Amino acid sequence: MRKISKKRAQSIKAKQRKNITFRMNILFFSIFILFTLLILRLGYLQIVKGEEYVSKLESTEETSVNTSVPRGRLYDSEGRILVDNKPQKVITYTKMQTTKSEDMLETAKKLSKLIEKDTDNITKSDRQDYWLRENPEEAKKLITDKERNEIESNEELTKSEKNRAVDRLQRSKLTEEHLNSFTPEEEEIIAIYREMAAGYALSPQIIKGDEMNKEEGDIKEVTAEEFARVSERLGDPDMAGVNTTTDWRRVKNSTLAVLGSVSSPKKGLPNERLNYFLSRDYTRNDRVGTSYIEQQYEEILQGQKTVVKNITDGKGRVIDVSTIYDGKPGNELVLTIDSQVQLEMEGIIERQLLQMKNNNAGTNYLNSAFLVILDPYTGDVLSLVGKRLVKENGKWAVQDYAYGAFKTGYELGSTVKPATVLTAYRENAISIGEYMVDEPIRIKGSAPKSSVFNRGSRIRLNDLTALERSSNVYMFKIAYALAGKTYQVNQPVSFGAEAFLKMRNGYAQFGLGVPTGIDLPGESTGVIGKTESGKLLDLSIGQYDTYTPLQLAQYTATIANGGKRIKPHVVKEIREPSEDGVTLGKLVKEIKPTVLNVVDNSQEEINHVRKGMQRVYFGKQGTGARAFGNAPYTAAGKTGTAQSYYKDDTMKESVRTVNLTHVGFAPYDNPEIAYAIVVPHAFTESSYKTNYTSVMAREVVDTYFNIQKKKSTLENNESTATPPIKPAFTNDQIDEGEEKNVTDEQ
Repeated sequence: MRKISKKRAQSIKAKQRKNITFRMNILFFSIFILFTLLILRLGYLQIVKGEEYVSKLESTEETSVNTSVPRGRLYDSEGRILVDNKPQKVITYTKMQTTKSEDMLETAKKLSKLIEKDTDNITKSDRQDYWLRENPEEAKKLITDKERNEIESNEELTKSEKNRAVDRLQRSKLTEEHLNSFTPEEEEIIAIYREMAAGYALSPQIIKGDEMNKEEGDIKEVTAEEFARVSERLGDPDMAGVNTTTDWRRVKNSTLAVLGSVSSPKKGLPNERLNYFLSRDYTRNDRVGTSYIEQQYEEILQGQKTVVKNITDGKGRVIDVSTIYDGKPGNELVLTIDSQVQLEMEGIIERQLLQMKNNNAGTNYLNSAFLVILDPYTGDVLSLVGKRLVKENGKWAVQDYAYGAFKTGYELGSTVKPATVLTAYRENAISIGEYMVDEPIRIKGSAPKSSVFNRGSRIRLNDLTALERSSNVYMFKIAYALAGKTYQVNQPVSFGAEAFLKMRNGYAQFGLGVPTGIDLPGESTGVIGKTESGKLLDLSIGQYDTYTPLQLAQYTATIANGGKRIKPHVVKEIREPSEDGVTLGKLVKEIKPTVLNVVDNSQEEINHVRKGMQRVYFGKQGTGARAFGNAPYTAAGKTGTAQSYYKDDTMKESVRTVNLTHVGFAPYDNPEIAYAIVVPHAFTESSYKTNYTSVMAREVVDTYFNIQKKKSTLENNESTATPPIKPAFTNDQIDEGEEKNVTDEQ
């Protein structure tokens, strides 16, 4: 064999070492690159994506659950409780993310032996669910093999769609005999299971709380025995998720509809505002304000919930619970309304309404009446009254209809004439003290139009007398002047849109035909009629466009305070929850007056019209002098009647009726109140009487000042630095869901 030289052997070894070194370098470089990439990746995960992954981890392992807190209470202007929270014992169930329907059903069976559950709310679907679950073998026999094969062989259906098709077919085969075969005990199990299944994962669901007994009409509470029996079993494995705790329900001490309503835990968030609330961290079974004050001030009254964090393991089971934030009850509202004043005013309107309905002919279509009292300088709503007639057991009864004062519009008649005169001043259509002749207005092709007090003669009068005697013709001639026309006997009228615009803009400065801005949802602005030439005359005397009773009151307040249109409001203060239940909580916010606009009239013009309104009450020919002529206080006002039409769903044709209205303010020099009364469709046109609203107004003003006089004496004797919480003015209590003589439309 040929020998390899020593030199050649050394060369081979050198090459091998060189190759190994090269490979090692590549290996180390690769490791370096890999470690670098790993470090960069870790840095990216921790620095760039760290918060996102922590958030995802928390969402699967640490779930926040909001628990309810008492809603803020409502007080009247004197600190009396109007809406309170009544504590109630409740039994709840919280299902886990991994809870199966079989587990819930077993728990429902255990719980049914410990409590009594009302079964009125069980649906047909609930019964079907239970029967199919409890009778699986019989359920299979409901469907023939042929029917099952037809479903299974349908290649267009997915597996889940096939299962749903089988389920639907099984349900269709269930008879009334199947669904009525349950014992009373099984009915309770179904009712309990229904509540459990309706809840959301990790969110407590009320299984039994205070429930309305439909047959007896009262509230059925969780008994002490039920509460104790369930509490003793809370540690049992087969009672997992069940808990006993304290909840609350809303209780009113007034039938005043504008206090509003709150949804129940069973109803939860209203469907029409579901997305709105969910975007603000509400849960679907939260109680929220659904109307009026409760709705308008929802975010203030709701409070801040207790946030409890459930720590779950990888299987979704709760292994620990910790409180993240202790909740706080909602802030409380002090209203501008005095309960005593409100109840007295309601009594006046209710009594007068029933008297008109029962004791007069021509009241076939009379069904409501309204009164609004405002503080003309602050916009405080001192009283908001609306009453509606309904038939009960063959007799007329009265429901609260306060929200109708800002949601329904009517022709308001001569009460708008002061605004017509002020608009004429501003547009230089007339001057202060100008005289015109009151005479029947004869327009070609139309019946004569005249004032009530003057059907055939010619009477010379000025603006003050026109207001005192309620001259229609003076206002008609103002309408002519606004249109740049002069009245001529038996000539056609031709008023352009500009004249309508001037008139309506003038009214709007006082609040007629525009939003008042009240802090309640759903306000109406009335109806604006079409621009028809001859209707300008009707518009000038309040017999064309419609306005709400609240707009009428704001307009009156604007004249009373000298020309500032102030936003009306029903909430006076926002306060923290009371710490001791004896005195009101700390003041958070006081609602200050908001001036919406100042009318373009001079103070001289406004004061002149105020004098005309004073003569309505105290002038020799004043239309309100019969009621107010001997009043022990100074005041000013305006009476009104308006032709209107009534038609409901049962009628083919409209009927001509008359609306009665009245506005005023008192005392004259420094008004404390501005008020408006509206009685729509009071009489049919052929039989109407005009004195009712003036009588109402006199009783309203007398009663108000008598209450204030007595209150002033008590305040001097019982003045305190911190406003105390006072009991409700009446002992009446209305639980949520138990409204009596209250309508609460949206």
